[in-house]
Amino acid sequence: MKVQLKFICLLGLVAIWGLERVDAAGECGKTSADEVEMKLASCAEAAQDENAAVPASCCTQVKSVGQNPSCLCAIVLSDTAKASGIKPEVALTIPKRCNIANRPVGYKCGPYTLP
Repeated sequence: MKVQLKFICLLGLVAIWGLERVDAAGECGKTSADEVEMKLASCAEAAQDENAAVPASCCTQVKSVGQNPSCLCAIVLSDTAKASGIKPEVALTIPKRCNIANRPVGYKCGPYTLP
């Protein structure tokens, strides 16, 4: 719970900062990666510990984000995720752990590959 609260607080600060910028199309389309990250707050524990259960709410959000692997990579490799203690190699296993059938298997995400 403490980890999730820390993650949510960091995402809130990033979202406030993001409101001051002009939005442009990026990895996540017209929605900024920071805004999408806020929707994934329920994934915080599962993104740090590969043995942690993945909440259904996390799987629902990951399923929609997973349709755009470049967005998923931008989120997982972001400074916000890093500051929150997210482990990219663990976070990228969430689509598989959620049993998402049409996940982008083999997609290169920086130095990582989606399983």
